[in-house]
Amino acid sequence: MAKATEKAAPNRSRTAEETESIRVALVERRDELQAEYDEALSQLTVLQRERLEDSAGDDQADTGTKTFEREQEITLANNLLERITQVERAIERLGEGNYGWCERCGNAIPVERLAAFPVATRCVSCKQLEERR
Repeated sequence: MAKATEKAAPNRSRTAEETESIRVALVERRDELQAEYDEALSQLTVLQRERLEDSAGDDQADTGTKTFEREQEITLANNLLERITQVERAIERLGEGNYGWCERCGNAIPVERLAAFPVATRCVSCKQLEERR
């Protein structure tokens, strides 16, 4: 018989339909991000080619501007890649039965947080603690 002071393990079960619904939404999001990433890489390649062809006679300021713009485009593409990785990790966590549960404290992540940020791995309290450090 369990003592009254012991905490029960959280119920981490969801129906197969709920799991599948979440999985479909995450896969759709990953595919959207992948399409954005592919488009960004395609545009980056085209712009790079155009810049190489159109660089004759550039002064130092023009070269600096083009370099800055290229770095911004690369940063945006890298951000998309990071977001894809986060969604893939969420899909893995769903398959393992850990999706929707805080990686730090083990408590449920509020549905509202997951709706706003589906790849959340920490509850609000743990995320705030992490950001304060």
